[in-house]
Amino acid sequence: MDQPLVIRPALPADLPQLLSLYRHLDPSDETPSLDLAAQRLAELQTYRGSAVLIGLSGSAVVASCTLVVIPNLTRAGRPYGLIENVVTDAAFRGRGYGKQILLAAVSAAWQADCYKVMLMTGSKKPSTLAFYASAGFEQNKTGFQIRRLPPRVEAGD
Repeated sequence: MDQPLVIRPALPADLPQLLSLYRHLDPSDETPSLDLAAQRLAELQTYRGSAVLIGLSGSAVVASCTLVVIPNLTRAGRPYGLIENVVTDAAFRGRGYGKQILLAAVSAAWQADCYKVMLMTGSKKPSTLAFYASAGFEQNKTGFQIRRLPPRVEAGD
């Protein structure tokens, strides 16, 4: 039987496992040093309500997503949330952990008084799009981007 997923904000001590988990997003992505990762984590935490959430199965970091709460001057000054880097260890997929961590990020955004939560995916896989829809996200906006780094290549592409 699967252990229940424990979800909490990442701490500097979690960074080695977290950086290893990110290999499941893109194995060819360059990994920052631990010092730089700790600096970036601290910077992210200066935005009230923002966090890198991790999901633990026992002592193993098996899922994660980043929530950035962005201050805003519209919507009566209410912030909005941006979710990025949603990942579950391939060996732990299909257990609902990804959805649990995504819903925890949405809950944290509501607690931070966000008026909306957004995420983007480069995936065109029906299973990935269905995953986000099953967590309550609607595909109802058009996204644009300018990239400095190339997009991730999906496994199987």
